[in-house]
Amino acid sequence: MLKAALVVVAVALSAPASAQWLNQPTAGLPRTADGKPDLSAPAPRAPDGKPDLSGLWTKISPKYSRNIAADLKRDEVQAWARALVEERRENLGKEYMNVKCVPLGPGYVTAADSTGAEMMKIVQTPTLILILNPDLTYRQIFVDGRKLEDAPNPTWMGYSVGRWEGDTLVVESFGFNDRTWLDHDGHPHTEALRVTERYRRRDVGNLDVEVTFSDPGVYARPITAAVRAELAADTEMLEWVCNEGRSGLEHWVGKASDERKNEVKVNPEVLSKYIGTYEEQQPYWRAVPRVVQITVEDGTLVANMDGRGNVPLIATSATSFTGLYGLGVEFVQAGAGGLYVKHVSGNYRFARR
Repeated sequence: MLKAALVVVAVALSAPASAQWLNQPTAGLPRTADGKPDLSAPAPRAPDGKPDLSGLWTKISPKYSRNIAADLKRDEVQAWARALVEERRENLGKEYMNVKCVPLGPGYVTAADSTGAEMMKIVQTPTLILILNPDLTYRQIFVDGRKLEDAPNPTWMGYSVGRWEGDTLVVESFGFNDRTWLDHDGHPHTEALRVTERYRRRDVGNLDVEVTFSDPGVYARPITAAVRAELAADTEMLEWVCNEGRSGLEHWVGKASDERKNEVKVNPEVLSKYIGTYEEQQPYWRAVPRVVQITVEDGTLVANMDGRGNVPLIATSATSFTGLYGLGVEFVQAGAGGLYVKHVSGNYRFARR
């Protein structure tokens, strides 16, 4: 019996990756002469003549995924909300939705760089459009003419209705509970939040999304963010279940300010040598390389990754720093050799432009 069980286990472990459809050709996709997907071909249309948004998409939104208020002035965010963001940063984001294993809510639209939400699968029918996420959450967008309720029961994902304006799908959403963040930094929202999304499939391989968050109780004006998505051709989405990876949370201790306990002073002349723009080099796991802008403000080295906003870096030596959204930074040859962004998964090389 034991021998038979071992054989079954061996067969299961030796199953090829193709059994997960990771290399499954996408049906109906136009292709070039060499058989590769023709991502620049005209956008497909559904039987009813509307643009067909169906497909598996990789979202690209590094700026707004981290900081939805990146384009706002400081006083355009309520003081209590700014204080809450600082509190969440100091607590190392321990209350983030992926940590608590709850849905991201309205943050799914801009969530790129988020495990379990970096992709979305759109399934389109004439009266209902579904958006499926790797973390097994979903959205229903009704395009059957119904209107949003005035006072719906607040839910994690809210309620969504859509309409076509020419070749653009316009989605209005309302009825979110206030238990989610709009980004990784921890910007909050109230239950009065309304979200408007505009989807336009530029061609086979590119989907442009413009999303506007309106919440007067927190922000002085609506926030509009541009999100780009690329078609993930010839593959399938893998599920990600949050509860399967919740070991080790008991070791998640300390505060963000603890990094300053080992801070050292670095000569301003040395800091000035690091000023510049650095671009991530292959291999990188995301669809587009990250870009880090390094400047000096009031004797402190400051970094801005992908336009998310300036963050001060804390020196632990003349070449090593911490504070880049929880990541470390190490400069090579006074910046002339680029820098490494240090992560638990390895060091990511950035070259100086």
